[in-house]
Amino acid sequence: MRHRITVAGVVVALAAGALMGCGGDGGPETAPSRTVLVPGRPGEPNKTRVAGPREAAPPTAAEVGFVQMMIPHHAQALEMSALAPSRASDERVRSLASRIDATQKVEIAVMRSWLKQNSEAVLKAHGRDHGTRHAGMPGMATQEQLRGLRGARAAVFDKLYLTLMINHHRGALTMARNVLDKGTDVTVQEMARDVQSTQLAEISRMEGLLAR
Repeated sequence: MRHRITVAGVVVALAAGALMGCGGDGGPETAPSRTVLVPGRPGEPNKTRVAGPREAAPPTAAEVGFVQMMIPHHAQALEMSALAPSRASDERVRSLASRIDATQKVEIAVMRSWLKQNSEAVLKAHGRDHGTRHAGMPGMATQEQLRGLRGARAAVFDKLYLTLMINHHRGALTMARNVLDKGTDVTVQEMARDVQSTQLAEISRMEGLLAR
C-alpha cells in the first residue's frame, strides 16, 4: 500500500510541475521578487539587491541517466514477470510477479513523463535514450539466462525466476544508491528512494521463498 501511495504522489508531483510550467510566457510562474536594502560597511554606501524565490536547479546528468536507464531495467523485469502466469507452480511466485508487473509499469510511465517534462536537461546530459547501454547495467539478466527462464517450468521456473529477480533488484538498488542525494530534482530523488524501499522488501520476500 505504501508503494502505491508513493507512486501516486510522484504522478501528482509531475502533474503539478506541468501546470506550473503553463504561465502566460511559457515559463514557470514564480512569486514576485522584491528589492531589499543591504547596509554597507563603515564608510561605504548601502546597497540594494533583489530578493525572492530562486528558480529550482535543473536535474543533474546523474538524475537524467538514472531515469533513462531505469526504464529498460524495469522493462526486463516486466519481460521476466510476464512468463510467470503460465510457467510458475507456486501461487506466491505468481502473485509476486503480478505485483512487480503492475507497479513497474506505472513507474515506467512516470519516468517517461518526467523525461518529456525535462527535455532540456535530457539534451544537456548528452543523448535522448540510454537504452543501448542496458546490457551493462547492474542486475540485468543475459540473453542466455532469459532463454533458460523461458524454457523452464514449475519448480525449476520458480527457483530461476526468484534467483534472477533478486539479482535484478540488487542492480536497481545499486543504481538508486548512485543517484540518491547527488541531485536536486525532488521527483527523481523520490523515485530512487521508492525503488530502494520497495525492492529491498521484495528481495527479502523472494529470499524467503527460495529458502522454503
